[in-house]
Amino acid sequence: MALRVSFSFLVIALLLVFGPSASVQDDTLSFSYTGQTGPEKWGSLSPNNTACSNGKMQSPVDVVKSVLTPNKKLMPLTRVYRTSNATLFNNGFNLGLRFEGNGGTLDVDGKNYNLMQLHWHTPSEHRLNGIQFPAELHLVHQAADQSFAVVAILLNFGKEDIILLQIKNKLAELAKEACKKDEDAIIPVGTVDLNELQKKSRKYYRYVGSLTVPPCTENVVWSILGKVRTISKHQLDALKAPLDASCKNNSRPLQSPNGRKIELYDELMH
Repeated sequence: MALRVSFSFLVIALLLVFGPSASVQDDTLSFSYTGQTGPEKWGSLSPNNTACSNGKMQSPVDVVKSVLTPNKKLMPLTRVYRTSNATLFNNGFNLGLRFEGNGGTLDVDGKNYNLMQLHWHTPSEHRLNGIQFPAELHLVHQAADQSFAVVAILLNFGKEDIILLQIKNKLAELAKEACKKDEDAIIPVGTVDLNELQKKSRKYYRYVGSLTVPPCTENVVWSILGKVRTISKHQLDALKAPLDASCKNNSRPLQSPNGRKIELYDELMH
């Protein structure tokens, strides 16, 4: 049976994950992906959300390979993830896993970030040469200085995703729970093996952007893996089932690059 978390507890949890620079209030959470609370309106829903409409480094973006900037100074993504105790959450607009303490570390060019949570978007938010994929996994990391680094994994239809296989029964349980506006439905899932997510990446795309949900906090370091992984149609449906009707397609529209470079790390260049 899913537990219920009051709004005040949810705010504390979000602050722990997203830090003080991305403070969340009641009106900030009142957003969706359609209509009067859809992405085009996010910036006007709360004073905290001004970056959603006025920011110059917003995410997601289209990764156009013909205009990528190869950067030989970029380092390999070093990820050391643990088998960690996790909690499956549904906040109405998103499904994901939160980790006790942290689920491991990410080294971005010598700076360490702790894995705080991961979540899915359907369909993908980032695109490759205009191609949108069925889903996208975000691994959200935070450093000691509260800055963020997100690793994005694009998912195409194919074999079942290993992480989702581990929580298959819990997803089905969560689908039976209706997430109220002021409550977060959560289910403890025990240990989750994240070893599959730390495999060496021979190619990734790097740019500086933002969180893709309000308050759209900027200066987030994005690393989009070049290897597209797979998810089954059944798993995709399971991700959508518990979400509010206005958030089942929880993909923010593409944002203008505003002159930002998207850099390419390619092992073959080193």
